[in-house]
Amino acid sequence: MANPGYGKRSAPDQLPVRAATFKHLPAREAYVAGFVDRLPDGAAMDAKTLAKALPLHGQAAVLTALNNLSAAGHLRRVRRRAEPGDTGPTRWVFHTYWSRTARDNEWWAQLVDGDVPGAAAPETRTDTPAEASPEPAPRDTQDAPDAVRPKAEAGPGPSPAYTALVQLGFAEPRLALSAADCAALEGLAADWFARGTDAAHLVRSLASGLPEQVHSPRALVQRRLRDKMPPEPPALPDRPAPTGRPAPRVLMECTDCRVPGRPEALPGGLCRACRNRGAGAGTAPKTSRDVLPADAVRLRADQLRNALREPCRT
Repeated sequence: MANPGYGKRSAPDQLPVRAATFKHLPAREAYVAGFVDRLPDGAAMDAKTLAKALPLHGQAAVLTALNNLSAAGHLRRVRRRAEPGDTGPTRWVFHTYWSRTARDNEWWAQLVDGDVPGAAAPETRTDTPAEASPEPAPRDTQDAPDAVRPKAEAGPGPSPAYTALVQLGFAEPRLALSAADCAALEGLAADWFARGTDAAHLVRSLASGLPEQVHSPRALVQRRLRDKMPPEPPALPDRPAPTGRPAPRVLMECTDCRVPGRPEALPGGLCRACRNRGAGAGTAPKTSRDVLPADAVRLRADQLRNALREPCRT
């Protein structure tokens, strides 16, 4: 089994298992496909792990079989971006989708884009029986009008600048301001926030380096708000407007070399380099300076045999 969250994932809407399910495949590919089809979801499906469990074939043969099964439409490797949080690092989760029913490239592209054909919508429940909301009070009782009467909407709260000035008095009692003082100085404090300052930085800047006695907290805070005003942030260079859709959260991988890409760039689950390498693996080049005619090869072989039969000369 792979690590939790990784490994095999069964594609939806598959035909039931039959004796002739993989008869259309070569013997090696049918052997590997039958084994993979019986694996549970979450099982490791890399060539190295499968080769350890399949005694008839080695790692290279299993990798070739997986590539052929990908080209036949039975599997695709997919990486999905899972972001644990806004501040955490981006994490990629790798899956190998398996379908005993051969699919075309368009079907796999829909699966990667989230438009899963034949997949049932997941059930979503927002509460458990223990956390279920209580039933509403009956309307025909005497207290029903009071139960359904909406509460008065609260007005807007104080601004962050006003709140920071209030917090200043708690952090430094010598700078305690009245409500009228906070309202009068709210505009200057708001300029600090407009320049990228937060409440903690504003309080720290105003309360540091105070004299032993503060006779007028409002005048001192007003002077410091003006003298210590942070500079305006520099203008950022103009960024080009987005030209396409955002970065995809799901990418397909080449079954052979694991290079990521969009489904349209990986027909058959293989990149261009792997497709060309696989297509030319069994055929020799038609014209090449390194290829000798058959007669020349036989003549050279006879010369090597005769040289081996002669006694070794010292």
